[in-house]
Amino acid sequence: MPAPKPDLTPAAVAALVAERVFGPGADPDGLGVELEWLTSQGGRDRRLPIGDATALIERLSPLPDGSRLTLEPGGQLELSSAPYRTIDEVCDAAVADLAVLDGACEAEDVELIALGADPVRPPERVTRAARYRAMERYFDRLGRAGRTMMCNTAAIQVNVGLGAPDQVTERWRLANELGPTLIACFANSPFDGGLPSGWQSSRLRAWWALDPSRSRPVPCDIDPVAAWAAYALDAGVMFVHVDDELCLPVRGSMTFGEWLAGGHELGYPTEDDLRYHLTTLFPPVRPKGWLELRMFDALPSPMWQVAVAVAGVLLTDADAAPRIRAAVAPTTDLWVDAAQLGLAHPELARSASAVFDLALDGLRRASVSAERVELVEQYADRWIRLGRCPADDRLDAWRETGQLFPSVERLGALAGNETGR
Repeated sequence: MPAPKPDLTPAAVAALVAERVFGPGADPDGLGVELEWLTSQGGRDRRLPIGDATALIERLSPLPDGSRLTLEPGGQLELSSAPYRTIDEVCDAAVADLAVLDGACEAEDVELIALGADPVRPPERVTRAARYRAMERYFDRLGRAGRTMMCNTAAIQVNVGLGAPDQVTERWRLANELGPTLIACFANSPFDGGLPSGWQSSRLRAWWALDPSRSRPVPCDIDPVAAWAAYALDAGVMFVHVDDELCLPVRGSMTFGEWLAGGHELGYPTEDDLRYHLTTLFPPVRPKGWLELRMFDALPSPMWQVAVAVAGVLLTDADAAPRIRAAVAPTTDLWVDAAQLGLAHPELARSASAVFDLALDGLRRASVSAERVELVEQYADRWIRLGRCPADDRLDAWRETGQLFPSVERLGALAGNETGR
């Protein structure tokens, strides 16, 4: 809740970012994953109703291996693993908890659709939380992309610890430099409104069309604390959070820095307001006490494990970091090209092939299970080494059959199927 008099300064914002976001706290070597799915019940044109979704979450929580189940604005379900230390541990735990969720969904005719963006349905919010009502009002002033992002997209977020204090800056930079290549490798949403959108990742098309003050990449060529503090100060205030039942919209436009300097009719921002403001910023690499990598489209089982394994090993293999940075050096600014063209972009195709080879080498040296290494190898053979991503197979199937949800066989054995199962 805002204060009646100035409570923060830009220097205080930077200090809080240094302490709460980039300081000691979360496990520096932790690894986690958040898996999202579009959902339907009783047919793919019908969203999962809020009451059924809430009952499902309450019945399954807590999940046996520690994952948390939550609901997103358009009825998407999200499974967030507990933090672990190794790639095998986090994947095994998420697989186990997903099996529980899958069983419950199958029994209730709920489909988990592992696509980055809904290919058919118009965006529709099913949640009634004050945060999402206020967020919708904010984005509606800016166009269609906000509702699309909120209600019609699903992603994988890979969470990687910051590392030791002397590793934080380099890991932050490497995560951002890898971003375009990882987008192109895992794009899986080429449709919108029942037709090809012209983008391999229609999910990221929505993000790039959103308010750029909160969705563009954070500059990584300066100190990460300074970069994130400046990003937060320059981002627009979405709403004033009073409590969980009341979020008040801001009339007109106002950055957090402007609020800090000039106040608002409700008062001046406090430390709590800053903390909440940070939860409304969505760059492709978001620091939260760890690094949240947000560039992956939702993928079917077992393909999501490849995203976890590749991102996890590339960011934690210190010996390979110079070679990884060299491999992606020509592509570090190709965020929009990656989402639109995928691996059809020749520089991205080259960087993708190189980083997958480096990831495979790192996974073997890290003694990751042979089955998981083989899964990454199969993904590389199926897509990366051919200059393709999963979106290409979906487009091929649409051209041949008109299907927006291609069959298991059409996507190949590695993909499993379209659901979480």
